[in-house]
Amino acid sequence: MKKEKTKLITSIGGQALMEGIMMRGPKKTTAAVRKPDGSIELEEIHPLDWAKKYKILRLPLIRGVVNMIDSLVTGEKALMLSADKALEDDGSEEEEELSKFDIWVNNHLGDKAVNVIMAISTFVAIVFCIGVFYFLPTYLYDLTSGFLPGLKATIFGIDKFWRPIFEGVIRIALFLVYMCLCTLNKDIKRVFQYHGAEHKTIFCYEYGLDLTVENVRKQRRFHPRCGTSFMILMLIVGIIIGFFIRIDNLILRSTVKLLLLPLTVGIGYELIKVCGRHDNIITRIISAPGVWMQHITTKEPTDDMIAVAIRAMEDVIPENGEDRIG
Repeated sequence: MKKEKTKLITSIGGQALMEGIMMRGPKKTTAAVRKPDGSIELEEIHPLDWAKKYKILRLPLIRGVVNMIDSLVTGEKALMLSADKALEDDGSEEEEELSKFDIWVNNHLGDKAVNVIMAISTFVAIVFCIGVFYFLPTYLYDLTSGFLPGLKATIFGIDKFWRPIFEGVIRIALFLVYMCLCTLNKDIKRVFQYHGAEHKTIFCYEYGLDLTVENVRKQRRFHPRCGTSFMILMLIVGIIIGFFIRIDNLILRSTVKLLLLPLTVGIGYELIKVCGRHDNIITRIISAPGVWMQHITTKEPTDDMIAVAIRAMEDVIPENGEDRIG
């Protein structure tokens, strides 16, 4: 039976957490987490909301970068909260014996230990991502172009026409391999199931159906406004921008592409907004790679997971319908 056309498009979005879902509405952001005892706990998360405070940050291209920073910070808060709730002890008195390293950290850093470790791990992760996604593809092109003369082609005055394509395909392949490896982890696979529950719940609400487990279960799990689609769009936009960077030096080329990251983010964000608001042949083509990628990053959820997503969704739906954008 063919589904009825979507009656509305909402601005409400979400993020999968450890044993939970964060839903972000126009007025409120809520994390719902399934605790070890089976209960669902709701807690409000406070985003940065810079765009609401400063009008200039709502301009096209700029808003994409601001939104990404806000999403990363807010998502990190919600993820840490969900980890605490999901791993909350069951009330037993048994204590885990601390290692010598744990004792040293507690003695020297005290209450700041978690913040310091998170800052260090975040810095290491950023450096690693820059190395893998920016310098490695450029290095691999330089390494292989000497063996593949065809890569030296020049078209329309753009040096090494195949360079941005080669680098972009390598980045997409690395991202694809990374995501596939993540699915091998049991905990990450559950996060991907919650990701599916998030999408299904949003679709159910957009179709104007009652938010029940049965109704949500029937919905599809691939949504055009997904963060996965945004990442894929950024990688594709990066290929296009790469055609205009006529620099061969490994360090300099990678640095320029890194400096142009805000532009890549801004364009990707505008494209994802268009795809979220409109459904036509053009937007379906634009969103197709991201939707395909969601076959990896979203999995079919259990009814318990859907119930968590519904609780989070119900808590952020505004009474006056100001979340409706279409």
